[in-house]
Amino acid sequence: MQKIVPSIWFDHNAGEAAAFYTRVFPNARVTGVQYYPKKGLPDFQREFAGKELAVEFELDGHRFVGINAGPEFPVTPAISFMVNFDPSLDDAARSHLEDLWNALADSGQVMMPLGEYPFSSYYGWVQDKYGVGWQLILTDPAAELRPYIVPSLLFGAETQNRAAEAADYYTSVFPDGWVGTTATYPQPTGPATTDSVMYCDIELFGQWFALMDSGVEQTQTFSPGVSFMIECADQAEIDRYWAELSTVPEAEQCGWLVDRFGVSWQVVPTDLAAYTGTTEGYLAMLSMKKIQLDQFA
Repeated sequence: MQKIVPSIWFDHNAGEAAAFYTRVFPNARVTGVQYYPKKGLPDFQREFAGKELAVEFELDGHRFVGINAGPEFPVTPAISFMVNFDPSLDDAARSHLEDLWNALADSGQVMMPLGEYPFSSYYGWVQDKYGVGWQLILTDPAAELRPYIVPSLLFGAETQNRAAEAADYYTSVFPDGWVGTTATYPQPTGPATTDSVMYCDIELFGQWFALMDSGVEQTQTFSPGVSFMIECADQAEIDRYWAELSTVPEAEQCGWLVDRFGVSWQVVPTDLAAYTGTTEGYLAMLSMKKIQLDQFA
């Protein structure tokens, strides 16, 4: 079971985005929809009464949540998603990569054109029409297998050259976390030094995440536009991850926190919808910083 779920903030169009992704990605489906209460919402959410609150979907088995809200937290390039096309598993990997690239690039923004790079024979980075970043890569069949989708954290701006620190930190916070492949820059590149991480990946709860220091100057860093939802079994587990991760008190709200690198996390019970599915439960959550299960009606 996927314990850490990427959560993407959409500006009034989470349902539309989920429908788009489940149309263009393979083996994809919407798995659930949660709705805002029809009454009792605070003024800033009143326009959403009865509308979609969160849309859960899977892309080739990788779970996502789309949050349907306002324009407060646009997605930045600091967190994107690597999509691995492995020729050893798919004879048509290159053409499938191109098909997905064409769909994502339509009305989107190309960050790195699709082509050959020193680290891959075929790679491209695109932000789709919703602002979400995708790195499509044709993998080396001789390399270690990695999942189809891997969330990728880019350390730049005020977090520049902290990817190695973050890898050590996250693998210490989560049980049995470990660092996989690590490659440093062979020479200084932009703000990156020879000690900076060109690429590394870590495994947390059996899930892979990529981390890298930027080789070009960045003006944007992590934001709540993409957060990671940790599904916890009980209050004790909620308390543990909250204590380990939260470092910005003013960012604590509704189970959300920001860690020492600026990455947003949601620390919630596995069955969050069971607690917030009523107007009373939802309003109780709005009043909380850390989720307190005994405070739900």
